Amino acid sequence: MAAAAAGGGGEREGGARAHAPASAAPAARELPFQPSARATAGRPARAAGPSRRRPTHAPRRGGRMVLWSVFCLLSVVDAGGEMVVEKAGSSPSKPVGDRSPQQQEPLGHVKKTKQQVCDGFTIKAMMKNTVVRGPPLAGAFKERPTKPTAFRKFYERGDFPIALEHDTKGNKINWKVEIEKLDYHYYLPLFFDGLCEMTFPYDFFARQGIHDMLEHGGNKILPVIPELIIPIKNALSLRNRQVICITLKVLQHLVLSADMVGEALVPYYRQILPVLNIFKNMNVNSGDGIDYSQQKRENVGDLIQETLEIFERYGGETASINIKYMIPTYESCMLK
Repeated sequence: MAAAAAGGGGEREGGARAHAPASAAPAARELPFQPSARATAGRPARAAGPSRRRPTHAPRRGGRMVLWSVFCLLSVVDAGGEMVVEKAGSSPSKPVGDRSPQQQEPLGHVKKTKQQVCDGFTIKAMMKNTVVRGPPLAGAFKERPTKPTAFRKFYERGDFPIALEHDTKGNKINWKVEIEKLDYHYYLPLFFDGLCEMTFPYDFFARQGIHDMLEHGGNKILPVIPELIIPIKNALSLRNRQVICITLKVLQHLVLSADMVGEALVPYYRQILPVLNIFKNMNVNSGDGIDYSQQKRENVGDLIQETLEIFERYGGETASINIKYMIPTYESCMLK
């Protein structure tokens, strides 16, 4: 009976299933764990809508990590026993042969840091790894620029009675008047002003004109000495070696041209000798070679020594003291 009843029950259920509509959804499976009413009391109720479940075709995070690890393993290159791993976004690896071996520093070796150069008396000068820059050069031997001279202006205007004459021995000045009849107070300072010139024909006319006038001057030279100091000082102040040598030769000729000229120059040593003190020790160190400037008299140091000795011989009793005052390293030639 029980079996029949069970069979009858099964038939009923089967009949019920047969008579049920095809579109009816299957009953939901019971979850193994159901949250209690007390645990869900504080949570807001979910709004009815589409399900938020992840689509089945999207890869999960764990799958991405697996793919990344596989990519890293595939990018490992085994070359000569060295494992080189390429990271994403880095530049392509170079062959092992092109890589320079890393040099190991010896023990106790201190890595040198680059030192910074800064000015003195600043805050940066007190910092570490800084070197204080030295003072700039004073420019004592630097040549000064030349300025337009009055000699060039008067020559271009045609105020000098001179002309250039070519001879078999070289160029010389053709004087239109006798030199003894010239006004030395007017012409001699102008010719001395031309000592600063370094371009032809101005330099030639100025220097040759001075020597010609000193040879024929005689007693006319001594009264003009005070007017010659400023042109001589301007020529020496240029600091040009060539101009200094020519000016020194002119000074020697000036002292020997007439009597009492050497004594008349003693009060003006303070304007003439400072530049000579700078270039006194400037001699040519030729070693075991031959110095041909001795014959041409182009060595500045030797010319200065000769000029100072001439000043002392023809300058009177006070010349040696005044020269020693302006040039302390000068040794008197009269005591030898």
